[in-house]
Amino acid sequence: MTPITGTPHPPQEHAGRLIEFLHGLGSDSPHAPMEKARWCLLDALGCALLGARQPWSEIMAAEVLGDRTHGACTIVGKSGNVAPSHAALCNGTAMHGFELDDLLSEAVIHPGAVIVPAVLAAAEAVGASGVQVLRAIVAGYEATARISMALGMDPSHRGFHKTSVVGPVAGAIAAGVAMRLPLDALRNAVGLACSCASGVKSFAGGSAGMVKRMHAGRAAEAAVRMAMLARRGFTAPPTAIDGRFGLLDAFSGDTARPALLDADLGGKWAIDDVWVKVYPICGWIQGVVQLLLAMRAQGGVEAHKVAKIVVATSAFAVRYNGNTEVADTMDAQYSIPYCAAVALAGDPGDPTAFSLDAIRDPVRAELAKRVELRVDPVADEVYPKQFACRVEVHLMNGDVRHAATRDAHGTPGNPCDIEEQIGKFNRLAALSGLPVPAQEVVAVVRRLETLEAVTALTRLLRP
Repeated sequence: MTPITGTPHPPQEHAGRLIEFLHGLGSDSPHAPMEKARWCLLDALGCALLGARQPWSEIMAAEVLGDRTHGACTIVGKSGNVAPSHAALCNGTAMHGFELDDLLSEAVIHPGAVIVPAVLAAAEAVGASGVQVLRAIVAGYEATARISMALGMDPSHRGFHKTSVVGPVAGAIAAGVAMRLPLDALRNAVGLACSCASGVKSFAGGSAGMVKRMHAGRAAEAAVRMAMLARRGFTAPPTAIDGRFGLLDAFSGDTARPALLDADLGGKWAIDDVWVKVYPICGWIQGVVQLLLAMRAQGGVEAHKVAKIVVATSAFAVRYNGNTEVADTMDAQYSIPYCAAVALAGDPGDPTAFSLDAIRDPVRAELAKRVELRVDPVADEVYPKQFACRVEVHLMNGDVRHAATRDAHGTPGNPCDIEEQIGKFNRLAALSGLPVPAQEVVAVVRRLETLEAVTALTRLLRP
């Protein structure tokens, strides 16, 4: 491993300092961005409500409920109680289940679909307060970003899905903070969770199946289980993140940067850089769709008038998001050509636009074949901190429309405001069809820090 320059700490101490700092958020943390955590929670709950009605979530809930295990925790959209790890598994699967959950763009990772279900399950299990839930979410997002940045991009380029690699570890920190674990127990939870890091990106390209949908759920499940084991006294190596053969060493080797684990702790918060998704598609494609929708709103770019669409973006997106022959819902959500076609001939905000019937629509299929992908030097330069793109729409009459962006709406550079986030939650709650009192959920999230127990929120998420 090669630390970045200027650090006085041996590599194995970086993770130790991070864990100790985040553990301290459970007592007095006046500078932690608790307000931002509130809206990250609401966004994740909206994703869970819509995701809970998808087939993969129904399968996962049926499997868990079939175990007939007992507990005190909630599966969103289901009645009855389950064990904490089972609730985390199901809710994480739902929150990550339709490509609407949040992102940390520079770290290239999904935090909310792991951290929120892990925190809610752990908090329900021990009767944690609302303010402790907020602190735990802040801690989990911070751990997610820092561990991901320390790993770098090498694991992702070799086919690991970083959300499910980092998720168990960051989730264990978050769950431990929610449970108010002693520092030694939190260290053990982290060490145990490092042995749960897993997940490959075999879903990228071709028929994706359902496997990615459960990656966040499995990470949250492991996080809660390891925190519970540590609470009972199960021990683990204290250097499992950045020691020899630890997480960074095993997944990144010499490209790891362990000093990023604890650099400038408290000076900048990861949760302040959250990307709230507007459309249920891959983050790399949000800007492309937004540019095309804006052109369409101006008039004159109807599908039958388009000769070709040129999309210039990062080399990574060109390589992994260029599929024109989409086979299933997830494949469609990750295809630049298909999403571009929906932007000009459908409604990319409608989940049914990615159904099996919709992806077989001949108009969209033909339009997708007119999309040309190119590598844009600017987009390549700013990736992954920003996901820049340029779009050219060439019309049959010879006219060419141009548009470009570095910051899609929803990203830290062009964020959604609170009212937009509440609107997204309400829309997803309505689309889910679940009998959940959406306005009451929003009201409780607004005053979460006043709750003596988080069950005042979670009881609203059951039928």
